[in-house]
Amino acid sequence: MKRFIPLLCFLSAPLSAQAAAPAADSGLAEIRDLGRLNGQALACSYGETAARIKKEMIGHAPKSRRYGAVFEETTNEAFLAQSKLEPTDCPDGPTLNGKVDEVVQHLQAALPAGAAQ
Repeated sequence: MKRFIPLLCFLSAPLSAQAAAPAADSGLAEIRDLGRLNGQALACSYGETAARIKKEMIGHAPKSRRYGAVFEETTNEAFLAQSKLEPTDCPDGPTLNGKVDEVVQHLQAALPAGAAQ
């Protein structure tokens, strides 16, 4: 029986690490979506929308390098992709703001207030 307990602990450690992984990734999809919208807003010269997205990011995302890096990477990718398109391919302001509203709601659900610390 004494040999069984260390074996059980050894086998349960990977399971607890895997269970913690989804919690650590909470909100990353929404952060990616915000980054994409931010890049699009910047490329399409929607400064107010970009400022709002940045404010939402700061207000709701955990203050960690990982979340910041995901946001910056997707912002850059979306900016470059949008820059390769014609200016007429930019969404109109209300459409882009509607998408931002939707993503912010999902972000708030994934990372409730207080999770940003």
